[in-house]
Amino acid sequence: MNPQAPYDLTRITLGVLLICVLIAASFWTVLPFLGAFLWATTIVVATWPLMLRLQRLAGGRRWVAATLMTLLILAIFILPLVLSIGALFDAAAQGVDVARTYFAHGLPGPPSWVSELPLVGKPAAAKWQEVAAGGAPAFAHSVQPYLRSGSAWLLALSGGLGMVAIHFILTVIIAAILYTRGELAALGVLALARRIAPERGEHVVRLAGMAVRGVALGVIVTAIVQSVLAGAGLWLAGVPRPGLLCGLVFVLCVAQLGPFLVLAPAVVWLYWSGSIGWGSALLVWTILVGLLDNVLRPILIRRGVDLPLLLIIAGVIGGLIGFGIIGLFVGPVILAVTYSLLEFWIRDNKSRAPSSP
Repeated sequence: MNPQAPYDLTRITLGVLLICVLIAASFWTVLPFLGAFLWATTIVVATWPLMLRLQRLAGGRRWVAATLMTLLILAIFILPLVLSIGALFDAAAQGVDVARTYFAHGLPGPPSWVSELPLVGKPAAAKWQEVAAGGAPAFAHSVQPYLRSGSAWLLALSGGLGMVAIHFILTVIIAAILYTRGELAALGVLALARRIAPERGEHVVRLAGMAVRGVALGVIVTAIVQSVLAGAGLWLAGVPRPGLLCGLVFVLCVAQLGPFLVLAPAVVWLYWSGSIGWGSALLVWTILVGLLDNVLRPILIRRGVDLPLLLIIAGVIGGLIGFGIIGLFVGPVILAVTYSLLEFWIRDNKSRAPSSP
């Protein structure tokens, strides 16, 4: 009697290949929306307790809380983008007018402060004076090699800003949907996790959510506090454009570079301009603001997730280097899930090991 084969290898292989093809095709289809979906999920997970608090204040009406949170995201993301694009186009229009004036009348002589710049001041002033002495033809001849590359750069920048605007709009739309149907989406993710890992799947998903919330509290809130304090110090010290510098400090703090790259040149500028008192005051303020993240960030991260702080910080920095700005949240989640699974595996191995006599 020929024993029947316990399984059909060809059928199983074809089934696995079909599943892989479907997964790859689905991933390729949703790839244009993947970045917006990741950002929306991160924002919703991080701000979900705030949304529930708004829902309680609104008498349990979810649509009111979801609308308020969507408007808040619009105010935080879309409004600064619109203002930045408007300022960019205004600056471009002013630049065109200035360029027309220079093409018609030539470049004026260099101001006195150019020659006082360290290292490059005197050569720059001499080259500037040479171009100014030649009038409009000399100016046109000196800038002609850069016109084509500058035009290409402006075209690429405008296209990039358009893609960023579309990305932000998709993020807001997906976040609004998740705010209204968040529990259903969470139940689906938990069900999938239990199907993959019946014993530990749900814990891993909840741990990932806590890691995202902890990083949002630790990194983003710390960056906001540092940028506000840095902007206040710059404004009080009389440094020009404190609002723009405050936004730059926020970006650098989110990127884990700290506020020193903005505040230190401001201190040098104050000393250079003769404001010794304000320069000394801003120097002390710079040290305090720069060291604030060493105290505030660990406290806030601990409130969100109970994991080794070194693990979270390594995930933030490594994720930022490996995945870009979204890696601030993806990196800690990956390390947190890996650390949790490894810990479970070690504990399970110890529990199964025979006890020593």
